[in-house]
Amino acid sequence: MEKGTMIKVTIVMIVAMAIALLIRGIVLHSKGARDAQVDVEEMPFVETELEEKPYSGCIVVVDAGHGGKDPGKVGVNGTLEKDINLEIAMLLKEVLEEEGMTVVMTRQSDMGLYDESSSNKKMQDMKARLAMIEDCKPDLVVSIHQNSFGDASVCGPQVFYHESSEKGGQAAKLMQDALNTELEIARPRVQKGNDNYYLLTKCSAVMIIAECGFLSNPEEEALLKDAEYQKKIVAALRLGICDYLESEKNTSENQEGTIYEGDDEISSENLSYKIPWYSTENVL
Repeated sequence: MEKGTMIKVTIVMIVAMAIALLIRGIVLHSKGARDAQVDVEEMPFVETELEEKPYSGCIVVVDAGHGGKDPGKVGVNGTLEKDINLEIAMLLKEVLEEEGMTVVMTRQSDMGLYDESSSNKKMQDMKARLAMIEDCKPDLVVSIHQNSFGDASVCGPQVFYHESSEKGGQAAKLMQDALNTELEIARPRVQKGNDNYYLLTKCSAVMIIAECGFLSNPEEEALLKDAEYQKKIVAALRLGICDYLESEKNTSENQEGTIYEGDDEISSENLSYKIPWYSTENVL
């Protein structure tokens, strides 16, 4: 066979082999695509939804009382109230966020809300806390404190609210019940109205002060420093907060729809509900 003919035959064979390989690749790709489609069609359809947390949209201010140069009460064995307040408040922040709440902290470290040059650090601190609360328009404010009394035998948690706030009284009762139950208080106290605590008097939101125990009682002072007991306190505070928010949710749902007054039909869409917070117009 002549050399030129051999070259032509070789080229034809190479082209034929290339075309064969190309066709085989196309067939395999097509089969794989069909198999993949069958696999997808045979896969069970699973509908997934992001579960909304129960208290999403609720805003709670957690106020750790005192801080910085203001130690608060000092226990019989030297425990500083400001430290216990902050420890409990930070734990409370975590569990409330797990429930979906937006938590606003007035402080997250050992600091006061004042300028070092201020001539009245305590008042500046109180006003700064109040401004933070008013700015975020919370559903509830819980201020964490510890108590003290001249009689060292006095012990147990107690919750305060402004005596003119109906919702504050409701929140305080639910919180007091939760603390008494969860901490297994032998001689349970009842919530108490007050009309002279600065934040209770000036705050336009629903606010309670949770005094978790007495630093003047040696046994309770030791408990308040204990990490496990602090967790029990936080569990009680969480329960009280959730109970209040749930009661408000139920009240709001009951108010929806059409309202009748005598023979007049009034649509709730046309009503402007005014939240009955305590008025501070006449308070110094």
